[in-house]
Amino acid sequence: MRVFKSLVLLFLVPVVRGSMVQLKNGGYEDIVIAINPELPENHNIIRNIQDMVKEASTYLFTATKQRFFFKAVKIIIPLHWLTKPEYLSVKTESYDKADVIVANPSLKYVDEPYTQQYKGCGEKGRYIHFTPNFLLNDSLHNIYGSRAKVFVHEWAHLRWGVFDEYSYDAPFYLSVNSGKETVEATRCSADVTGKYIFQSCTGNSCMTRDCEYDQQTKLYEAGCKFVPEKTQNAPASIMYMQSLPSVVEFCDQSTHNEKAINMQNKMCNYKSTWEVIMNSTDFSNTSPINSTSPPFETSFSLLQAKDRVVCLVLDVSGSMSEVIKQKYSHLDGSEIVLLTDGEDRGMNSCLTEVKNSGSIIHTIALGPSAAPELEQFSDMTGGLKLYATDTVNSNGLTDAFSGISSRSGNIFGQSIQLESTAQSVAVNQRMHGTVTVDSTVGNDTFFVVTWDGSTSPPDILLWDPKEKEYRTSNFTVSNLNLRTARLNIAGTAEVGNWLYMIENNHTESQVISMIVTSRPASLTDPPVIVKAHMNKDTSDFPIPMVIYAEVSQGFLPVLGATVMATVEQETGSAVELRLLDDGSGADITKNDGIYSKYFTSFKGNSRYNLKLRVQGRNQTVRLSHRQSRALYVPGYIENGEIKMNAPRPKPSDEDIQAKLGSFNRVATGGSFVVKNVPLGGFTDMFPPCKITDLEAQFEEEKIHLSWTAPGNDFDEGQVDRYIIKMSESLLDLRNTFEDATSVNTSSLVPKPAGTKESFQFKPEYVTIENGTIIYFAICAIDNASLTSEVSNVVQVALFVSPKESLPDSLPKDVINDDVNVSVIVIGALIAVLAVLISVSITVCILYKKNRKGSFELRM
Repeated sequence: MRVFKSLVLLFLVPVVRGSMVQLKNGGYEDIVIAINPELPENHNIIRNIQDMVKEASTYLFTATKQRFFFKAVKIIIPLHWLTKPEYLSVKTESYDKADVIVANPSLKYVDEPYTQQYKGCGEKGRYIHFTPNFLLNDSLHNIYGSRAKVFVHEWAHLRWGVFDEYSYDAPFYLSVNSGKETVEATRCSADVTGKYIFQSCTGNSCMTRDCEYDQQTKLYEAGCKFVPEKTQNAPASIMYMQSLPSVVEFCDQSTHNEKAINMQNKMCNYKSTWEVIMNSTDFSNTSPINSTSPPFETSFSLLQAKDRVVCLVLDVSGSMSEVIKQKYSHLDGSEIVLLTDGEDRGMNSCLTEVKNSGSIIHTIALGPSAAPELEQFSDMTGGLKLYATDTVNSNGLTDAFSGISSRSGNIFGQSIQLESTAQSVAVNQRMHGTVTVDSTVGNDTFFVVTWDGSTSPPDILLWDPKEKEYRTSNFTVSNLNLRTARLNIAGTAEVGNWLYMIENNHTESQVISMIVTSRPASLTDPPVIVKAHMNKDTSDFPIPMVIYAEVSQGFLPVLGATVMATVEQETGSAVELRLLDDGSGADITKNDGIYSKYFTSFKGNSRYNLKLRVQGRNQTVRLSHRQSRALYVPGYIENGEIKMNAPRPKPSDEDIQAKLGSFNRVATGGSFVVKNVPLGGFTDMFPPCKITDLEAQFEEEKIHLSWTAPGNDFDEGQVDRYIIKMSESLLDLRNTFEDATSVNTSSLVPKPAGTKESFQFKPEYVTIENGTIIYFAICAIDNASLTSEVSNVVQVALFVSPKESLPDSLPKDVINDDVNVSVIVIGALIAVLAVLISVSITVCILYKKNRKGSFELRM
């Protein structure tokens, strides 16, 4: 009860929740599109959303060969917009778990639609982000295409886990067709035609010309753009350039461009987008519809957010609905926090009632005996699933309540957890710590100390960054909150490190905890926030789990943070892991603010709880770029005339690389369940993870390969050895890796997981000629002979640099191996001929003299 009584002091941090979309007979229902509460009222946004989705339904139906369409959509309208009779109340829908959000851009003038997608191929994304300007400004149609086409492009990211088929990082690649070497734009399909244009602008004046080759890369120069013909015959692909009028399909096996260096090939093992869609559960659960158009027109429900209502329930009685109805006429949109630590055989009897109530149920399982059916309440209502161990030195229950955040999307109204720690402190011993208050927070800052022994508080001493002291007497101990002391810092808390020291003055050891929360310091500068979750709620052993932490300021990713994950379980000690944003292992994209790690330390069939601790230091910066976004088309060629769009907006360095200083954050990621773990332990069943960041270069007649080392168990530990294969055929290397030519790796000693590997060698059995392209891939093998998946495939184009001309004379003892044999032979013949000519001339001269002077010439 000590913890319960202190809950009123705690504030809330964001946590990720999943989509509630349903697919019925090919029609997607319960799609939620939420308008951010910061946006001013504008009903054209609602109207254009409706027009976009209606048109997109027909486009999707055609693109999926008469299989899918959009049947029912819910639009959440902000609380502060004027109420209208047609607006219904929200029920289990909310901004924070919407499928599509409409919010201001992460940076000014950057209206790129994108999907927050950081899982693997075929796995669902988090949400689609449209800006108000994208929905209102028709001039963007020429850049991205119609809103309907863009929506289908992003829906494919979100729902089916496919990736973009273009690349800003590698816009061109070398290809050899019928013995001819060409530079191609990274695209799918390769049948999309166009020209390679370089545009340079000074002020409002721009000039265009054909692109030139870069002699070092053998590709087009930096800044070169592929400008497509407006009129095309190519029907694919929606994941490349959906803006083209001819594009009405996803690339399939017959049109897919396997050579293109893009995320779709990298993440999906060179499968086409249509192949990935066909492998989805959506596809397997539907059949083609015998119609040329969707069988239903999209219907819309307009829902308006309302004030938040939360009820804490410590049992499963009917009293939970009675409490809410004392003030409100219905349960729609209300939230119930259900806490239990034991079995309850009657839960199944009220599932239907709960489902129809319109209320969101957050469940907290306390200890190992909580009913296994508990999570069903959360699953059917879209609530959180949380778990807390009942050990005395754990803040799990406190963190669970802190994770039940506001669902409105208003980050400026939320409180953020800066610290949550607890430890057992012996008699007359002290608990020390440091909490950093950064510049993005500081209002309504609370320091809360709890203890579990005596009724009187321990000795508390707190210093702010300017060394102002706060003692126990400055803390408030309420009669309603026994064993809890709190301190509210007046105004805006000082930015910097706050130091605390708490001494146990009790006669016995006791558990002491420190919880610190704060609100944003201003209404214009968004705070740094952390969202934590697992890749799924339930795992069947030996399938690994993946831990994700999204660290951002507004919509901008925050880089350079140290992210530590603690996984608590019902039995055994907690496991601590460091999450990385390095584009390897579980992390699919480097420097996107998504920190990831595999979790394989399963100790049994039970619930597990996730907690994150995030620290930022002065080098932390923000960047603007997002993966999985609609392509910014540079222009079109119409009737032979080049018509360029305005250059893609480039945010200033000040906007994208602002230093944030130091910060601390704590977040809960909810709970997950692991099943089918063998009793009595298990042998090594986890192979090294797939290498996804293999890179290759050709320099000085040597191949240079680099990648991030995987681990013995996915991305943890150290592998035993590597297998590197090479081939002049990408398809052969991908499909028959074992049969490809091996590279001698006897000198390659693996490094620990997460370390950068580098290996160079001179290719054998390959004639180095201009235009030769070799492909490479790699596998890792652990000490149990378990093998990783084949890595991404990289290509190397071999070039022989032209040699400098030789000097007029060379030392007689110098032999230049680089001189062509034919040149030597020709040179020798010329020398012999010169000698013969010289001898002949001499003979002639002497002969004439002999005749004139009657001399006898003897040979």
